[in-house]
Amino acid sequence: MARTTPPRPVDVEMLFPEVAAYRKDTVRLHPRVGSPGPRDSSLGGPLLWPHSLRWPHCDDDHGQVSPGAGVMPLVPVLQLFAADVPELPFPAGTDVLQVLWCPFDHGYIPQPKLYWQDSSTCEGELAARPLPDGAEEDYLPDPCVLHPERVVDYPSWDLPDEIAEVLKERFDRVEKETGWSYWQHLSVADGVKVGGYPTWTQEPVWPDCAGCGERMDHLLTVNSAEFDGASWRTWLPVEDTPDTGTIWDLPYENRRLIQSPPGLMFGDMGGIYLFTCQQCPDRPCTHTFDCS
Repeated sequence: MARTTPPRPVDVEMLFPEVAAYRKDTVRLHPRVGSPGPRDSSLGGPLLWPHSLRWPHCDDDHGQVSPGAGVMPLVPVLQLFAADVPELPFPAGTDVLQVLWCPFDHGYIPQPKLYWQDSSTCEGELAARPLPDGAEEDYLPDPCVLHPERVVDYPSWDLPDEIAEVLKERFDRVEKETGWSYWQHLSVADGVKVGGYPTWTQEPVWPDCAGCGERMDHLLTVNSAEFDGASWRTWLPVEDTPDTGTIWDLPYENRRLIQSPPGLMFGDMGGIYLFTCQQCPDRPCTHTFDCS
């Protein structure tokens, strides 16, 4: 079933034309629990991994694991095919992006690694991957199928201060008259997504490329949830809206399968933001994290 974000309840660019210059396209991935295969785009599903490529490991020290446990295999997080998400900046000769991570704390979050692959050189998953002993349950995603949807992002934290100051009175007036907050309901799309703006919960920390010194591009966000207690009114998909009552009237497990299908949690409802430099030939990547 497709997932459809409701149209914004007001015309953002008519009310606040100053933000139009900062609009960006983003792809909400809408993971939902399912049984993806290695040739499907997925979150937490099996990967189309080349037989000739050794499965990646983390050889950092993991204090919570018994001494001598050795290197830890990474776990699959995201697999995105160009056919499903062509908006990704695939390097020439590749058509699959794979994100794996070490499911232990590395500065309060798992340690992600990115791989760009050519699906024609991949023959299927090597084997079922045992989960590392002692891994953080919150960092082990349940297998989910994806439902990519294109929507528009407007900046929240990334709105320039001088523009925010100009718009402050108008933001307040519109919220008082309509009940819709620019910051919570009208700006940045929630959830796991590609492109657009990171869904910062604190002030932005945009990384610079260590190679060329330029600011890196936001590649994708992996969030703890599709929406929160305030943003659900505009970011809950139409197909998941209850016939009666609100999402918060559903039994907890039913709501969790809509709000946080992969079962991930980073700090206090935080997000992991991955960045890449498209100027450098080796496509360096990095990540940041924040939470409430």
